[in-house]
Amino acid sequence: QVQLVESGGGLVQTGGSLRLSCAASGRTFRSYVTGWFRQAPGKEREFVAVINWSGSSTYYADSVKGRFTISRDNAKNTVYLRMNSLKPEDTAVYYCAAREGWNLSPRELEYDYWGQGTQVTVSS
Repeated sequence: QVQLVESGGGLVQTGGSLRLSCAASGRTFRSYVTGWFRQAPGKEREFVAVINWSGSSTYYADSVKGRFTISRDNAKNTVYLRMNSLKPEDTAVYYCAAREGWNLSPRELEYDYWGQGTQVTVSS
């Protein structure tokens, strides 16, 4: 069993930066693929980024490629999402999710564990 807790959200101006954290419980977390998803008001939840268990492989949605960076520190059981050059369209609740296995899947149905989310608001 893995429990995930996101933090680091907030209000930022266009062009600003934030770093989200996803802290996990469970000693096996370091073996999990971990992803970030987001849900804007009135829209479906969408994939943002994913990282493999070691941190050696990552995959991003086209909309955030070059602006967001996912990373992990397994010693701290934490996955991060660094978000630069933020735009108003990045406004959403951001969720951390984890799954066993090795496939860097962008499909939310393949993730077994979810955090409660953290709000990111980008003002224009």
